[in-house]
Amino acid sequence: MDASEERDDADLRAQIEEIEALSSIYAEEWCVIDEAARVFCIRVSDDSQRPRLTLCLQIILPPDYPSSAPPIYQINAGWLRGADRTTLSNSLEELYVENTGESILYLWVEKIREFLAEKSQSGPEMGKTVTTEEEAHDYDEDDLPDYSMLKLANQSAQLLSSASGDEELPLIKHGETITDRRSTFQPHLAAVVTPKQVQRVLNHLYENKKIASATHNIYAYRIYCEDKNSFLQDCEDDGETANMARLLTSFLILDVRNVLVVVSRWYGGILLGPDRFKHINNCARNILIQEGYTDTSVRPKTVYE
Repeated sequence: MDASEERDDADLRAQIEEIEALSSIYAEEWCVIDEAARVFCIRVSDDSQRPRLTLCLQIILPPDYPSSAPPIYQINAGWLRGADRTTLSNSLEELYVENTGESILYLWVEKIREFLAEKSQSGPEMGKTVTTEEEAHDYDEDDLPDYSMLKLANQSAQLLSSASGDEELPLIKHGETITDRRSTFQPHLAAVVTPKQVQRVLNHLYENKKIASATHNIYAYRIYCEDKNSFLQDCEDDGETANMARLLTSFLILDVRNVLVVVSRWYGGILLGPDRFKHINNCARNILIQEGYTDTSVRPKTVYE
């Protein structure tokens, strides 16, 4: 066994030990999304008994972690934007630099928990868990927060995600918009066959200032694994609670595969109620039809209406 193989073997053992430890420590908060692809998610709250702020940390462990590469990560929280997202991302990156070559996930989780605890104590507005802007306050377009910092945070995350550079960026298609009461919805679609391609597409979309400034960027993907005769699938509602579960259900009904759909929503200040779910799902279905992923005669009304 040469030095490279020994290092790979050591990384694999370290990952297995770290995953077992995290699973034991965090129990139900720890979720295995795809063990073969080393994709995991952990739900982190400021207080385990009475949580006020919560986010999900999704991670992919590259083969050369922890010896020479960081975890590829994504922070999912509809309320976390702007300078706060940048601050948290920077703190995670600093921790990695300070502990290069060591298992870092436990330190990351506890740093996030510390961040959430500080924010929940900073005032009543931050202490409130906001799941969607429909449950928050109305605001005018001129009052939208500064999303330029969100783009900077995403670019920093991409620097850490360089291990996924060997995956080709799929062609991204953009669908027609739907506008209702000043809210605008637009779908984006890419053919994907690996979780790394999913991450590359998401990173590329967030480089677009307009997409990065969306109030929500909601996505779902479904990948068929031929060798296992099974599907790898996941979704993120980005604050639009439970909506992507509906979209993933429509993926199952329509039997689409090897595709990622992202729906961007720009909130216009007027509450849409349940209509927003209809628009999001119709946007996704329209682009699936447009790109030939489903029969136009099939319409699963139980999902959309």
